[in-house]
Amino acid sequence: MSVLDGTDLRSQFPVLTSTGLAYLDSGATSQTPLPVIEAMDDYYRTYRASIHRGVYDLASRATDAYEAARAKAAALVNSTPAETIFTRNATDAINLVAYSWGGANLREGDLVVVTEMEHHSNIVPWQIACQRAGAQVAYVRVDDDGQLDLDSLDELLARGPKLVGVVHASNVLGTINPVAEIVSRAHAAGAVTMVDGSQAVPHMPVDIRELDADFYAWTAHKAYGPTGLGLLHGKRELLEAMPPFIGGGHMIARVGEQSSTYAEVPAKFEAGTGPVAEAVGLAAACDFLTGIGLDAVWEHDQELGAYLLERLADVPGISVHGPADPAQRVALASFALDGVHPHDVAEILGSQGVCVRAGHHCAQPLMRRLGVPASTRPSCAIHTTREDVDRLVDGLHHVRSVFQLD
Repeated sequence: MSVLDGTDLRSQFPVLTSTGLAYLDSGATSQTPLPVIEAMDDYYRTYRASIHRGVYDLASRATDAYEAARAKAAALVNSTPAETIFTRNATDAINLVAYSWGGANLREGDLVVVTEMEHHSNIVPWQIACQRAGAQVAYVRVDDDGQLDLDSLDELLARGPKLVGVVHASNVLGTINPVAEIVSRAHAAGAVTMVDGSQAVPHMPVDIRELDADFYAWTAHKAYGPTGLGLLHGKRELLEAMPPFIGGGHMIARVGEQSSTYAEVPAKFEAGTGPVAEAVGLAAACDFLTGIGLDAVWEHDQELGAYLLERLADVPGISVHGPADPAQRVALASFALDGVHPHDVAEILGSQGVCVRAGHHCAQPLMRRLGVPASTRPSCAIHTTREDVDRLVDGLHHVRSVFQLD
């Protein structure tokens, strides 16, 4: 049993205690625990002010809290505050790299490599960047077991790409990719790497230095923090060489009539008033996770993921996408149920108080690879229990009865 079993984490999540839902859609957005809500409320009630400008007490407290959040977010993934940029979300973080690094480095005839299992946020920005430069996007294949075909990667690396983009954990398959190995191979081929860690950070310990990723993006709202705040970690030498993404206040050193000089990283990429309340909430979310212990979070994730796959196998006519071994995936599962459209599955489950996601999950190239238009996806979190999974499976049997499949 998981080390979190017997720990009343569910009581820390107001939506869950007030609704009684089996919330299995954390892969889309996590629920928010009380410490995060209370920290943001405290900011609004007691030291609401803008940052980096005022010298009065409220402004100093707000600035200190904002920069403390940066330090905590950096520490969570073993980065540094100077290499940690606040963005609107992970999509914004990847777009920053695509526009700034891509605009400065991609040229006609160049190649960008991504994988067939990427979220659209790590595909579309590179398509746009390549269209502007006259470059091309190519894809690492996904095999029938839901793993990346590393021979396919090597074939593309032999073509000398400028950048390799890879998701750390798939939001559809759950697959945990061998990121350190992929980064190493990409570096040997002379490529820069962009890792989407949105589904990894909430589930497992992440060490960016160990991975050696050049850029790593994730988002607060999937890691028990607020919406409206993402993170980009980048190697300092790359960030310093990149031009600004957005211009305006705060990101400048001096503004002349015809040109300006820019602030040091990370301020260079943070134009305008920062998301202070959101940063305060992120800091509390980081404390929440580290207080539980990232190893305990990962152990719970593995236990619930294995139980999820075990119970889904009890449902007739179900086909689960991705690796069969739960040790190779985070605790989410995307599946098809014979004879029922995924949206019908999700709607009927919702009427039973079971919250799941249905659709293409912003991964249409992967859907085409799987040969399906959409899928149903339950995804677990630290508050997920075996009873939640049992309610899901009971709901799926009800779906089958509604469609007279039994």
